[in-house]
Amino acid sequence: MAIDAKIYTATATATGGRAGTAKSSDERLAVTLSTPKALGGDDGKGTNPEQLFAAGYSACFIGAMKAVAARQKISLPAEVSITSDVAIGPMTGKAGAFGISVDMAISVPGMDRAAAEALVATAHEVCPYSNATRGNIDVTLKVV
Repeated sequence: MAIDAKIYTATATATGGRAGTAKSSDERLAVTLSTPKALGGDDGKGTNPEQLFAAGYSACFIGAMKAVAARQKISLPAEVSITSDVAIGPMTGKAGAFGISVDMAISVPGMDRAAAEALVATAHEVCPYSNATRGNIDVTLKVV
């Protein structure tokens, strides 16, 4: 599905793959990448694509929650946090292919659970990461 207009474009370049570096075009992001031992790497001091995806999806989803809350005139606690677990592993029925899954633990302190779950469900329809991954990977959302 296409977007109607590009209102912001982020640009980053990775070099060397999972044991390399990545840097944004404005140089605000510059990271060393390391491959986890579980994936056959040296478990070096760098980050990895799964950690970056977990951080990005969590931050984006909170942004979607804020947008939905504002539209619905709901007060969203400032302490909202999301811990995302991004797992990688072999895909069922696709020899040699790998996929990812995401489990999000969403904390909305002080908000009624039913209201928080409704807000999360609507945010999942709005969030660009959710829309990009829908139907492609398993995403589990849990209000904690």
